[in-house]
Amino acid sequence: MFVILVYDTAAERNPKVLKTCRKYLHWTQRSVFHGELTAAQYRALTHTLNTVIDPTYDSIVTYTARSPDMIDTTTLGATPGGPGDIL
Repeated sequence: MFVILVYDTAAERNPKVLKTCRKYLHWTQRSVFHGELTAAQYRALTHTLNTVIDPTYDSIVTYTARSPDMIDTTTLGATPGGPGDIL
């Protein structure tokens, strides 16, 4: 599945959320990630993020599609992230 993930977390939790997301997805823009994951990888990602965030304050939104071909993407201005290696 193709996943787009957007997060808004407290500053003290940002580094942990960022590190977790980079293990699974490509960094696109500040708090935005995207990439293809298996169902098991998606479950592992969301499980790990649930242990890192404060659900009373932080917010993580994921959008899923069957493939990246089903998503039209347009970028205006600089592209700070872009495709990169996933560790």
